[in-house]
Amino acid sequence: MRITKKLIAAGAGAVVLVAGGGAAFAASTAAPKVTAERAIEIAHRQVPGAWVKEVGHDDRGARPDVWEVELVKGAVEHELDIDAGTGRLLRHQTHRVGADDHGGRGRERGDDHGGHHDD
Repeated sequence: MRITKKLIAAGAGAVVLVAGGGAAFAASTAAPKVTAERAIEIAHRQVPGAWVKEVGHDDRGARPDVWEVELVKGAVEHELDIDAGTGRLLRHQTHRVGADDHGGRGRERGDDHGGHHDD
């Protein structure tokens, strides 16, 4: 079973656990080495000036657990997967906010070096 926990950021730096499964998460898995706050910092290094739309911890079983961080900057939404054990950026996908299904397909950006990408 894939368990996903969602966190919502309200304002700068405030993180709130959305109801449903928080106690089960704490009891069934070890705490990730990288905290939600640290994952947000890592995401903000990739997309400076963006606001946090959503943060979720995804327990992926045999694969490394990740923090899924969604940021919005201007008309672009950034979805980043950050390894919960190492803090390494695993995936960075972008798409236009409000884009329809036909013309607004996202762009996948891998980052094996932790480097900066210019858009």
